[in-house]
Amino acid sequence: MEGWLAGVFAVFGAVDVYLNDCQTSCFAYSDATARVHAQAGATEFNNRWIGQEVLLGYDFGRKYGPFQPTIAASITDMGDAWIGAGVKWNTQHLFDSHFYFETYAMPGLYAAGAGPDIGGFIQFRGSIGFGYEFENGVQALIAYDHRSNAHIWKTNPGLETFHLRVSFPLD
Repeated sequence: MEGWLAGVFAVFGAVDVYLNDCQTSCFAYSDATARVHAQAGATEFNNRWIGQEVLLGYDFGRKYGPFQPTIAASITDMGDAWIGAGVKWNTQHLFDSHFYFETYAMPGLYAAGAGPDIGGFIQFRGSIGFGYEFENGVQALIAYDHRSNAHIWKTNPGLETFHLRVSFPLD
């Protein structure tokens, strides 16, 4: 995962846990809105647009402190595939606004197709984005996403995706 994305996730998440959740139990279970989401975007490798990607995901109907478990799977138009699980954090519980900021961290497994060699089958994915929740609970998010192997392998150029995601509540 891009170092600064990991830092954003860690800092915002840790501060939120400390300020808002540790009065009782820092990572206490609470209900959350379960969602399915689809995203589509353009992939970038070494500062060059190389293709498109689609991703399908599911956010579980629970949180631990401010962190919501999530899973996702993606495929590019070059046949590169990724599947992973992790947690996401957003500002929706902090502000009374339809607009929100979101970040996530997800380790996963990667299978190279005809796309670039990004090194190894373990790839960490991180994202940062800004979204809007409509009155009916549907969300739209524009985000930047980076995946890499965190230097587990010698080759580690990373792959970026700029995408639009739409999420639908299951409640």
